[in-house]
Amino acid sequence: MKNFYLRFFKLKANKKYYNKRKNFSSYFLSFESGARLELMHKPEIMEIIGESQKIGLAHFAISVGSRQKVDALTELIRESGFEVLGEPRTTGDGYYESVVTDPEGNHIEITI
Repeated sequence: MKNFYLRFFKLKANKKYYNKRKNFSSYFLSFESGARLELMHKPEIMEIIGESQKIGLAHFAISVGSRQKVDALTELIRESGFEVLGEPRTTGDGYYESVVTDPEGNHIEITI
């Protein structure tokens, strides 16, 4: 997961945090703007919450600055073997975006 975000979105990662007692690890990934994304891992999470529970989020958006960058990044992600769920387009509310998945299947809107 960390490598996906570093490669395609040019983020920077902190050193991996690991709590042996809780069997928990995480990375903070930082955008140039200062915004951060935390990737957390706990191997037994499904045992704790149960298989029927939904965890996580529906999607999030990352702005890349232009239509051309949306198009180019979408194509690069596709060529790298990841799924493109929504081709680049202008949405009904006026946003230009595509939708891709990361290695865990999270939906990412790539937008201007």
